[in-house]
Amino acid sequence: MKFGIFDHMDIGAVPLAQQYEERLKLIEAYDRLGFFCYHLAEHHSTPLGMAPSPAVFLSAVAQRSKRLRLGPLVYILTLQNPLRAYEDICMLDQLSGGRIELGFGRGVSPIEIEYYGVDPNQSRSIYAEATAVVMQAFAQDTLNFEGKHFRYKGTPIEIKPFQRPHPPLWLGIGTPEAIPNAVKNKIYMVCNGSSQQVRALTDVYRDQWAKAWGAGPPIVGMNRHIVVADTEAEAVRLAKSAYHAWYDSFSLLWKKKNIEVPLATYSPDYQESVARGFIMAGTAQQVGEMIERQARDCGINYLMCRLAFGNLPYAASLRSTELLASEIMPRLRKAS
Repeated sequence: MKFGIFDHMDIGAVPLAQQYEERLKLIEAYDRLGFFCYHLAEHHSTPLGMAPSPAVFLSAVAQRSKRLRLGPLVYILTLQNPLRAYEDICMLDQLSGGRIELGFGRGVSPIEIEYYGVDPNQSRSIYAEATAVVMQAFAQDTLNFEGKHFRYKGTPIEIKPFQRPHPPLWLGIGTPEAIPNAVKNKIYMVCNGSSQQVRALTDVYRDQWAKAWGAGPPIVGMNRHIVVADTEAEAVRLAKSAYHAWYDSFSLLWKKKNIEVPLATYSPDYQESVARGFIMAGTAQQVGEMIERQARDCGINYLMCRLAFGNLPYAASLRSTELLASEIMPRLRKAS
């Protein structure tokens, strides 16, 4: 059982410069306490994502950590030239000494993509071409590509990643249709949903991986909002306020456009989200039992913890981190 961090970098209750610095201090703790990886989301024109340039923030993360792996989850390839994205990825992998875990995506929000002048109806084909360009750049010293959206002829590739042929690849998977390509290319799976929804996907993923490669996949992950405190009452108080603040940021653009909020697994109602398993709040004993039960029910071996979200104070996120690392992670690693 591995434990990592997932971070939207949604807007908090302190000035943004302070939020960045406090997050970097938390990341130093993640590094020191043995978390596997720090995954950063990319969002635009929304308080859900105050780190719209993952490369910029992750370059700071690389300098403030030594063992922690790091990477975008996901890098939105529909919003930039893929050759430029490739160069950023290589720089980050070199700066970090080969610690990048690389997630690609086309962008979950059509509203954000449209703000950048990209037709959401074209996003799948743009993403497919952009991914092909990046993978070709990893594999070759000269880039030749002729597509509908991108064209390169004899473009020299002078920079390569530290990890060869490329960093490990990640993909957020929400439907079974995405699994065959992920398995074919040895892409790690992460997902979100209720235990039943996640299990339906992880069973297919494990089965197809075993048929293709003769063994189980090394990483099958999901993410959850987590608050651990010294008392249940304190954890719930913190989690409820922070979740409501996070959900306001999550849903803001959709409400502005009068569009039904997607990802119905998230509810504006705190108790309903707890019941669905998306929030774990309590003492170390209580949260440890929740994680153990969900890991078993969902068929995962990697939990990406959201320990900083909404209006959670830095001190509360740090306490969650410390309790998780000292009282929960050792027991669950041993049990697995």
